[in-house]
Amino acid sequence: MRIFTVPIILVLLLLVITAKAQVQTDGSQGNSIYTAVPFLLITPDARAGSMGNAGVAVAGDVNSSSINVAKLANLKEQYGFGLSYTPWLKSLAPDINLGYLSGYYKLDDRNTIAASLRYFSLGNVQLLDENRQDLGSFKPNEIAVDASFVRSFGDEFALGSTLRFIYSNLGSSQVSGGKEYAAAKAVAVDVAGIYRSPMNLFNTDATLSIGANISNIGTKVSYSTGASHFLPGNLKLGAATTFNFDDNSDFTFALDFNKLLVPTQPNYDTDGNITSGKDPDRSVPSGIFGSFSDAPGGFTEELKEVGLSTGIEYTYNKQFALRAGYQYQSPTKGNARYFTVGAGFKYDVLNLDLSYLIADAQTSPLANTLRFSLLFNFGSASKISESK
Repeated sequence: MRIFTVPIILVLLLLVITAKAQVQTDGSQGNSIYTAVPFLLITPDARAGSMGNAGVAVAGDVNSSSINVAKLANLKEQYGFGLSYTPWLKSLAPDINLGYLSGYYKLDDRNTIAASLRYFSLGNVQLLDENRQDLGSFKPNEIAVDASFVRSFGDEFALGSTLRFIYSNLGSSQVSGGKEYAAAKAVAVDVAGIYRSPMNLFNTDATLSIGANISNIGTKVSYSTGASHFLPGNLKLGAATTFNFDDNSDFTFALDFNKLLVPTQPNYDTDGNITSGKDPDRSVPSGIFGSFSDAPGGFTEELKEVGLSTGIEYTYNKQFALRAGYQYQSPTKGNARYFTVGAGFKYDVLNLDLSYLIADAQTSPLANTLRFSLLFNFGSASKISESK
């Protein structure tokens, strides 16, 4: 039997498929929402990360594939690529990190293709047998590869879809608790849309945007025989308004709502019988549609499963940006509550974005999280039409 010497990695190996319930001060406990591969819910983009993870309706950039691929239709350049890096949970382990590579290419004035790669490393894990003899080391990791297509329908509306392959190797060929764990594989799709309309608000030129992204809808995954788990299916809806005060100054307000499309765990009695809520062992379609009405606490609890992200962005001369935001989850449904700040700089074809997460280091493992994004854009989309 092989065991791990690093407690946090053991937890990630055996319990990464769960979103831990939060215990209240009165001793009560919220109902968990279980998912596999939660790394897909991490926002890799530093720009969105600095706006409280809001951005489903904010003006697009190379990293739009990570939050709403349909936004690529509105880019002015013909092609580009980006690199992002995030040290993750560094207060718990020093070598967990997320890397993100993305790129797009405009085929013409209506059609865009894109691809991206996420690589989530859980660091280096030392392996020991039951006698604490050294069995070497292991580097658990997870990968998601995306291919996307986006089509615009005029200047205001665009739709995009993504096909995703997921590989999660958290304990391949390792044995724990009498079970052998193997790498998990899955296939998923995203469907996204964006609507943008120019208007005049408060005697100021503005653009109103409404965006939506349904992500990670796909097959269940299994790490061991007889156990399968839902992907983190997710619904994100949002709106953003950008005010163009003059030729140099733009100000954007963004608000997103987020809901996991995964069954909520019911309440059980001491014999394992369900006393309230619904059986979570069901098909993917049933799990998605049932996620709006299966909470044991009824409608009140369903509302608590909706997270909120809000952010602001000030841009000067299309070159310098300052950003801030706030992320909120109910204390019984994740309890991710924190402020974010960040900045951006653009020079010629290069964009550099940074973000910083502000939270109490004593209570949040996400405290002091940094994100870095480096983006490159080339060519002019207007020349595509001119050349045809």
